[in-house]
Amino acid sequence: MALSVALFSVGAWQRRWIADDGLIVLRTVRNLLAGNGPVFNEGERVETNTSTAWTYLVWFFSWLTRARLEYVVLGVALTVSMLAIVFAMLGAARLWGGTKSALLLPAGVFVYIALPPARDYATSGLESGLVICWLGLLWWQLLRWTQTERVKLPALFGLVFLAGLAPLIRPEMTLVGALSLLMIFLAPMPQSRLHPIVLRGLIVAAAGLVPMCYQVWRMGYYGLPYPNTAVAKDAGGAKWGQGFKYLWDLVGPYYLWLPLLVLLVLGVVAGRSARADKATDERGWTVRRVREWLHSPSAVVALMLGSGFVLTIYALRVGGDFMHGRMLLPQLFCLLLPVAVVPIRLPEGGLRAVTAKDWSFAVITLALLGTAGWALFAANTTAIKSGTKISASGIVDERVYYVLNTGHDHPILAEDYMDYPRVRAMVNNIAETPDGGLLLNSPSFMFWYIAPPPQPIPDGGAGHTVYFLNLGMTSMNVPLDVRVIDQMGLAYPLAAHTDRLTDGRIGHDKSLYPDWVVVDTGMVDRHPWMPWYMDEKWVTQARTAMSCPDTVALNISYRDPLTWARFKHNLIHALHFAKYRIDRVPKYEIERCGLVDPYPQPQR
Repeated sequence: MALSVALFSVGAWQRRWIADDGLIVLRTVRNLLAGNGPVFNEGERVETNTSTAWTYLVWFFSWLTRARLEYVVLGVALTVSMLAIVFAMLGAARLWGGTKSALLLPAGVFVYIALPPARDYATSGLESGLVICWLGLLWWQLLRWTQTERVKLPALFGLVFLAGLAPLIRPEMTLVGALSLLMIFLAPMPQSRLHPIVLRGLIVAAAGLVPMCYQVWRMGYYGLPYPNTAVAKDAGGAKWGQGFKYLWDLVGPYYLWLPLLVLLVLGVVAGRSARADKATDERGWTVRRVREWLHSPSAVVALMLGSGFVLTIYALRVGGDFMHGRMLLPQLFCLLLPVAVVPIRLPEGGLRAVTAKDWSFAVITLALLGTAGWALFAANTTAIKSGTKISASGIVDERVYYVLNTGHDHPILAEDYMDYPRVRAMVNNIAETPDGGLLLNSPSFMFWYIAPPPQPIPDGGAGHTVYFLNLGMTSMNVPLDVRVIDQMGLAYPLAAHTDRLTDGRIGHDKSLYPDWVVVDTGMVDRHPWMPWYMDEKWVTQARTAMSCPDTVALNISYRDPLTWARFKHNLIHALHFAKYRIDRVPKYEIERCGLVDPYPQPQR
């Protein structure tokens, strides 16, 4: 265990960095610490972080230590990533610990920590480490539950509370948490003074109290039943072809199928060997037998393997991600948990006593040696050769991309990203325009256009709005009173509620035209003040399109002051807001909403 954690920590530290998306989390933490609430822009209730638990975990340690946010998130991310390995190995040790005369050696954990993406996202500032830490802890605690004859009620309630946190860890982890709770609920209850029905009711309450309370609060506060990121990326959409590209982008370069196949054989052989040490009572499958099986280590193994498989299918369906390997790491971790460590049973007479009958010893030994050899190969493999450009697949080695484009070996601090193209110019342009304005990236992606506010300018200026895709590096290098929004809609619901582009880059397949933003921010919408490449006709049509009643209601849901009436209205209409979509072309949106076009087509 010490060796595995040491190798992972050294490898992760050598590749330490904080992603642009990791800086997005810190913008929300800044607003929390400033008293503005869990928002990205002051006065706009938008949930830009997918993992609720990660946001508040980083906020807590930031509040506790008062240290610089980038260092806090770096330390927390590295810590939970290391703990994930510890919990995975403790759980697997419990799984195999009953084997007689066996030495437990790391296997699956070496496969995980050898992958470069696993080491990249151990310190990225994203929730990847928290997700696998939660999976490892749940795995370990479930096995403790199955191997304890007299389960104490505090331990049982602690286990179901942990499983119930699943949707707050990350929405898709709800599958793992729900299946775990179902398994515990249907299994025989421990002996207690409480009636089994009452005990099951308390289990449901302990598991659901925090996530259900947060869900009600989320729907009333944000006006959505899930994070805004799910709307921006249309998490319910299907892009199977891109999903299989994403899978092969991880499996292919590292020949990942090879160690998985070896570990499958190893697990089966070790399982048969361990089973031979225990008396088995083969009986038919009855309801009672099934319930008893649910309270067994084999059921926990089936749970993790099944969850990993189903979550992989889901990742393929939505098209994967644009970050190399990241969205498949939790699935891989689930699949490797049962063989995180494996037993190698030494012959009673020692190595010299090995005979042809001890075939399992030979198979396991060769499998372990093969896995270690593959780990050395994979740890030094570069999957994506070009780091400065994004390939046609849209998938990029995110860490290398930012290392090369910022010129910093370890881009961690917000100012490290000042050397990313256009960020320093953005900061300078804001300082040079005290009256305020809307910063729009030029079509050549070389500089900023600034659409000015209309006269008269209020005291202190009209404020700045930055409209740019990279939310983290921009928002963390400007004060909180500078509004930062994006074309894809992570922090901008108007863009998030547009339709997905058919051939857009995965994870970036929404792009709202800037005409809408000129209208939304109230900037001057006439030439020569408006950027030359924008059309006054389109801006006028966008103003008409934004008067659509449903769009007005959407904007009010997250911008109006949070009163009790607003909370109730958002709670009731959250599902409607989640499904609502607009057309990003103003003319077509006018037609969709049944409005009067200020520039109607001439009759033929």
